[in-house]
Amino acid sequence: MITCPYCGTHYTVFQSNCSNCGGPLPPPPDPAIPRSTDILTAAPPLPPRPISDRYVWKLLWSDGWAVAALVFLILGAVFGVLGIALTIAVVTAFVGIPFAGIGLLFLGAGLGVFIWRYQVKTRLVLVLRNGQAVQGEIESVTVNRSVEVNGANPWTIGYRFRAQGAELHGKVTTLTPPEASLREGMPTWVLYLPDSPENNAIYPHP
Repeated sequence: MITCPYCGTHYTVFQSNCSNCGGPLPPPPDPAIPRSTDILTAAPPLPPRPISDRYVWKLLWSDGWAVAALVFLILGAVFGVLGIALTIAVVTAFVGIPFAGIGLLFLGAGLGVFIWRYQVKTRLVLVLRNGQAVQGEIESVTVNRSVEVNGANPWTIGYRFRAQGAELHGKVTTLTPPEASLREGMPTWVLYLPDSPENNAIYPHP
């Protein structure tokens, strides 16, 4: 079975790209070659990689900040509508105006955070599509059991790599438990944008 490294869709027959998100699928392993987690996986394909823009939304639904922003937007809409309705009924205007104010506050905060996370995920898709590949190393793998998003605890994977003569560090947060190849000290591929190496990601993206 072949699994898309970007969205987790499973395939029984190999195809070059995922039908769900457009990401490149890894070739099926050769059964004659034993697998080892100490060996670096196959190098990423050359850019531009066919990563669909829809993958941004897949990343947002698994992002704790984006989920919290959606909750604030829903609360803001509820408080706002209720506040306007109470304000129109002049008798209860003294209750409606504060409700409307809270609604606007929630809407503003939720919208601001959601736009921020959308921009972050858009840059990540740009890295996955056009990033230059370099070998790096996993620095840390931790799970935050105090936070739960969609019934799962977020994992944070820290990594380091060298680009343009400097050692750089990055991290990625995922709700998918990392595979055995993503352990501290293990080699990994890192993609980065040559004109802004601070925009980077490990490949395949967990």
